[in-house]
Amino acid sequence: MISTQGSPQTRDDAVPNQADDVEAAVAESAEPTTDGIPEAGATAAGKGKGRRRVGVLLVVAVLAFLIDLGSKLLVVARLENHAAIKVIGDIVTFQVIRNSGAAFGMGQALTVVFTMIASAVIVVIWRIARRLYSLPWAIALGLLLGGALGNLTDRLFRAPGVFRGHVVDFISVQHFAVFNLADSAIVCGGILVVLLSFRGSNPDGSVHQPVEKAEKPEKAGDKGE
Repeated sequence: MISTQGSPQTRDDAVPNQADDVEAAVAESAEPTTDGIPEAGATAAGKGKGRRRVGVLLVVAVLAFLIDLGSKLLVVARLENHAAIKVIGDIVTFQVIRNSGAAFGMGQALTVVFTMIASAVIVVIWRIARRLYSLPWAIALGLLLGGALGNLTDRLFRAPGVFRGHVVDFISVQHFAVFNLADSAIVCGGILVVLLSFRGSNPDGSVHQPVEKAEKPEKAGDKGE
């Protein structure tokens, strides 16, 4: 019987087949890196695992917004045009102040600008929420969103007019500033974002690992050899 080269009749098991070598090479390249050391960017490839945390973000944002709104309605009705209430002596007092600037009374002449910035922050947070899988990030962004919405509501609906409304501040700290609960939510959310960023945590649930850290075990292994 005449058979062609590489056919089952003539192929010797001891002789490697070129097609088999190609398949083995492809399979090996598809396997993860050895020694348990992830390649650069490998952790980012794992994003999207777990449940999305948009619901947590919305719950935190709504709670922060409602608490801020309720506190402002209460102090305007009970404290405006009245004497300050001492909470901790003269250190912390409650007194209503209409603030046309940003948080803590900064930028009094830039009311419209701060309104636009708050609106932009809300849009950015909502875009990030589409790929949000991290619970800590959801809490941080929820605080930022709730605080921004709280102060933006004042800008839109309080005197002297739309986009120029003055924010209601009522928590006065001696030698510091007068602020509200929306400002506190924004500050707490911002601090949490900074801490998460320093830890390498991303909103999508992945953890950023610098290339230097991934290469250290390899160098240590080389020295041991």
